[in-house]
Amino acid sequence: MTWSGVFPAVTTKMQASDQIDYEATQASIERLIRNGVSGIIVLPMLGENATLTQAERDAVVNAAKEVVAGRVPLLTGLAELSTHDAISAARNYQKLGAEGLMAFPSLAYRTDRRETAAWYRAVAEASDLPVMIYNNPIAYKVDVDIDTLKELIDIPGIVAIKEETGDIRRVTDLFNAFGDRFDIFCGVDDLILESLALGIVGWVSGMTNAWPKECVSLFNAGRAGDLKTALPLYRLMTPAFHLDTDVKLVQYIKLAEHLVYGAPEHVRAPRLPIEGEERARVEAVIRKTIADLNT
Repeated sequence: MTWSGVFPAVTTKMQASDQIDYEATQASIERLIRNGVSGIIVLPMLGENATLTQAERDAVVNAAKEVVAGRVPLLTGLAELSTHDAISAARNYQKLGAEGLMAFPSLAYRTDRRETAAWYRAVAEASDLPVMIYNNPIAYKVDVDIDTLKELIDIPGIVAIKEETGDIRRVTDLFNAFGDRFDIFCGVDDLILESLALGIVGWVSGMTNAWPKECVSLFNAGRAGDLKTALPLYRLMTPAFHLDTDVKLVQYIKLAEHLVYGAPEHVRAPRLPIEGEERARVEAVIRKTIADLNT
């Protein structure tokens, strides 16, 4: 399977009671598809994967499968502690009907290069689902670097890399090392245009949840080399895109969704709603983006 285009990392909508709002989650996925995204990823970090029970994760995948209805590829995040649990999760998500996995490193332990390669090999060989490696060493302290990937190049199930090191030079290094062996996705909203210039084929995006039409337009213009269209839009949206790189990206992006189209902004503890000066600052960025897009 070859993936390309905009694949939003979908937020899991919550009720004030702390229960998952499946109806709102499905409505948000429908909105994303209607606005032209190329794929859907449920249960990412942004989807509060680690705070959900396995039963809730299964229910989110089932709800997403129902609304996606084969129109675009449906991927699910895979975030586990042990290799045993990761293998079980991969097989479970295949049974549920997911069409791909975005696999985190182990959340329990900072693996070294040999252990990281063994982890991803085990995940990829556990099911028939294609795997996107989630490489975010800033958050998870594990870098699936060039040398690690050399140990995984022979695993056909590993098809894509979500590149989220924050170092734009890594994109070119990946192409120089592997050619088109892996589909390279940008995983940082405020590096998307730079990444497109270097040849990436997809974008795992957070702020697409709030502005899918605009983000798809930006991606398509950037991929086509239409800087006359892409640059002004990118500059306008970059202050909001910066919110995707903060440790509180879940709260910030849910707030953006709430202000843009009324989605619930509730989060599950230990995350708490933002308030006071922080809320005022983030809301100002979002409201300015809304206003500028409407001019």
